[in-house]
Amino acid sequence: MTWVKVCGMRTARDVEAAAAAGADALGLNLIQGTPRYVDVDAAARLAALSRVPALILTVDARPHELVELLGRVGAAGVQPYGDHAPEAARAAAAAGAFVLLPRRMRGPVDLGTIPAGHTALLDGYSPHGLGGTGRQVAPEWLPPPGSRYVLAGGLDPSNVADAVSRHRPWGVDASSGLESAPGVKDPARIRSFVRNAKRMEESR
Repeated sequence: MTWVKVCGMRTARDVEAAAAAGADALGLNLIQGTPRYVDVDAAARLAALSRVPALILTVDARPHELVELLGRVGAAGVQPYGDHAPEAARAAAAAGAFVLLPRRMRGPVDLGTIPAGHTALLDGYSPHGLGGTGRQVAPEWLPPPGSRYVLAGGLDPSNVADAVSRHRPWGVDASSGLESAPGVKDPARIRSFVRNAKRMEESR
């Protein structure tokens, strides 16, 4: 069944909505200056409330910093961006964390370049942000159906079923497409997104 992550959690209501909908993971954004930013203390409170694993989004965290943040937040995984991301990801994996390795796509990606033990997050490139911009990935750039990667970028309740059916990614991830305003999650949209993403697998 398709793995589903709901990203950009900011409130206890968000966390509960994702878990109740059947999401497999949630994302906590520790990147300052973004609409979905939460500080480390808030992230730790949300992770403690969550019934599903939490992943932390970071930028320019060094390996020891990322491993420290995992412990401080109580997160199960990481989604590192920026400088030091490859080595920070390796350190997190060595510490037992699930690693979602972002690739902001401006062309086809070779999943053979993704280190063993990491899962690629294929997101639409935008000059206006690292993620959560709603920019879709060109379908012709995606790996063959059934490949192990998480598809992100421009997904919402109205199009996720078609994306899963066409591309058969291992997982899907959404943030801005599940909001009523930037940074404000809509529980109804979360429910519909998770249901539609998983329904396609159930019908096979």
